[in-house]
Amino acid sequence: MISANDTLQPEHTPPQRKIIHVDMDAFYASVEQRDNAELRGKPVAVGGSRERGVVAAASYEARKFGVRSAMPSVTARRQCPDLIFVKPRFEVYKAVSQQIREIFEGHTAIIEPLSLDEAYLDVTENLQNIPLARDVALAIRAKIKEVTGLNASAGISYNKFLAKLASDHRKPNGHYVITPEMGPGFVEALPVEKFHGIGPATSAKMNALGLHTGLDMRKQTLEFMQANFGKAGAYYYWISRGVDNREVRANRIRKSVGAENTFSADLTDFDAMVAELEPLIDKVWRHCAEKGSRGRTVTLKVKFNDFEIITRSRSIPTAVSTREDLERLAVALLQNEIPMRKPVRLLGVSLSSLDGAEHEVSQLDLPI
Repeated sequence: MISANDTLQPEHTPPQRKIIHVDMDAFYASVEQRDNAELRGKPVAVGGSRERGVVAAASYEARKFGVRSAMPSVTARRQCPDLIFVKPRFEVYKAVSQQIREIFEGHTAIIEPLSLDEAYLDVTENLQNIPLARDVALAIRAKIKEVTGLNASAGISYNKFLAKLASDHRKPNGHYVITPEMGPGFVEALPVEKFHGIGPATSAKMNALGLHTGLDMRKQTLEFMQANFGKAGAYYYWISRGVDNREVRANRIRKSVGAENTFSADLTDFDAMVAELEPLIDKVWRHCAEKGSRGRTVTLKVKFNDFEIITRSRSIPTAVSTREDLERLAVALLQNEIPMRKPVRLLGVSLSSLDGAEHEVSQLDLPI
């Protein structure tokens, strides 16, 4: 999510940064192939193979058949009949992620983790005094391979937006540098749907306005972009020019935590839905208890059997202080929607407006 502060560009040009975006290649699936020789070279999906399961990650062999993360398992198997499903092992993925984090820390203290397998690093001044960011990225990728046996891709540039684009440009197991001289030209030919931070709905809106590439965006005024895209319009305006002055934020504060589950059969009964909410509430509260964080806004997510999604939220003046309060608020949000107008396929619970001791992005072990 792009915040208002993220979109503001300073009047003066800050010192040129050296930023690396490191992204592990097919992380979950690669860990499974590493640990099980029988899976190597074969199409693998991490996730639930049951009728209503979802793919959490796909190996590159599976991706050749169009298998992608978040794809329903039945669709994935239809596209790749020989697909091998493996149950996720989140504790193993977390342990490997910690190994990777320690490698990063050998080069810089300015690390902004985005997930278990992805992070930004500011290596403008790095601990080993390596002058070229490209050489820092090469050293990091080599060390990751040596320690974990896994491949990582890296993008190197003078800002976060371009570093992210660069890491995607040479996947898998590659790296790419976008220099200040290359930045504006690289962006202008890029389709808007390839811009990090622009999803399907926004890209469709841009296309309807005649904006198909970075160059199309660059031709627009700041006022036009803000009028059509609100606060994010300023962000789009600047990145279409290769400008992104967001800093790599070490100890990034997490603003919400949530858990959700897709059911093996659609639910229509209120008591059955409450029963399914219980383990989700447990996960959220356990995470908050471990991190010492509390939140003021409880959100219920409902996905119906036709894949329509609704969310309902309630904010309170002070932070939710007990698991019982979290349950009471979540169940009340559910009660307000009863009777449901359609059978329910998925429920989720999240707690946001967090404060407290958590200062790193982390990822819950969400059910598949």
